Amino acid sequence: MFPDNNSNSLSVFENLESNVRSYSRSFPTVFRRGVGAIIEDEKGCKYIDFLSGAGALNYGHNDPELINAMVEYTKSSAIIHGLDMATSAKREFMEFFNATILRPRGLKYKFQFPGPTGANAVEAALKLARKVTGRHNIISFTNGFHGVSLGALAVTGNRYYRDAAGLPPAGAVFMPYDGYFGPETDTSEYLDKVFSDASSGIDLPAAIILETVQGEGGINVASEKWLRSVERICRKNDILLIVDDIQAGCGRTGSFFSFEYAGISPDIIVLSKSLSGIGLPLSLLLLKPELDVWQPAEHIGTFRGNNLALVTATGALRKFWANENLSDDVMEKGSNMSERLRQIAQSTQNNLSVRGRGLMLALDCAEGNVAEKIVRKAFDEGLVVERCGAEDQVIKFLPPLTIDAQTLQRGLDILDLSVHASV
Repeated sequence: MFPDNNSNSLSVFENLESNVRSYSRSFPTVFRRGVGAIIEDEKGCKYIDFLSGAGALNYGHNDPELINAMVEYTKSSAIIHGLDMATSAKREFMEFFNATILRPRGLKYKFQFPGPTGANAVEAALKLARKVTGRHNIISFTNGFHGVSLGALAVTGNRYYRDAAGLPPAGAVFMPYDGYFGPETDTSEYLDKVFSDASSGIDLPAAIILETVQGEGGINVASEKWLRSVERICRKNDILLIVDDIQAGCGRTGSFFSFEYAGISPDIIVLSKSLSGIGLPLSLLLLKPELDVWQPAEHIGTFRGNNLALVTATGALRKFWANENLSDDVMEKGSNMSERLRQIAQSTQNNLSVRGRGLMLALDCAEGNVAEKIVRKAFDEGLVVERCGAEDQVIKFLPPLTIDAQTLQRGLDILDLSVHASV
């Protein structure tokens, strides 16, 4: 091994890595290890992580039980790569997920393992919806984010990402999300109207895709009433309902699925990010059995059904979802964190506001430059947190669901200091 005489230097990344890199610009240091909610750089500086791998590390960094399960699996000469062949790891995951998550909620879905990214799972969901219905159009929503591959990008609203495509994203129409015109306007009524009016110019879609809490779009929270109304419109018009639970799922909002509070039953659920429990690539489509019209190998990928990730995913289900303790804890921490954020917002003269659900929360700073100053100051003080929203004006908080109260409080203290030093 070559000696490291360049500790914590970013020069290699600046000289050799593509300009497309993002987070290394926002957090200019070289990270080397992470435990729970704490990450450490090569200088030994420690940071509280309120980013959690953009939602891929709901259970924190390097949970020792999940790491041990992965190590023991690899030491046993078990299958690591197997395309979509039947493996012991996949069988155990499906059986455990069905018994632990689906059956207790009265849900019945079939499992589809696409490529390991969330975007690939979205691509599969859109293809399947079109195949089932024979229609081409997809309805997405303002501020929605579903990935940057071409199909997923077509249902992503952000102009910055769409402009990078090189050609116009096609096949989707955008409708106003809940609250887009303010809390007094029920945008689902407009959705219902354009489907009912044969002269609206909106082709009846194959599916509606939505996030119940928009992550990249600014932590915009859909109400129970709006979600139930959208589901009713889908049933009325024989449209499939796809819930993208890539970031808001796996307990982030309290319940395992983010839509449970609204009592809706999506036709297709898209999962990824924290599904593996430890940050390994894994994605999953849950589809109602009657929608499984695929022919063999119509949607393939060399790394579908990542066996290492399936092992840790099963471990996460076993450790965190055998009872309601984690859900209850997330709701309690989320309530406490939300209250503290409101206190911080109200203690300034700026137009700051708070929103979110569970431990998926936001401080809306109204202006991108204000949010940027706060995030930069927070990083200097030892807190990793990112921005989102159309103008990067929203600070997004995704601490590990397992974060202890003391560390959570310390992170909020840093945020408090950073806000008052920046506004």
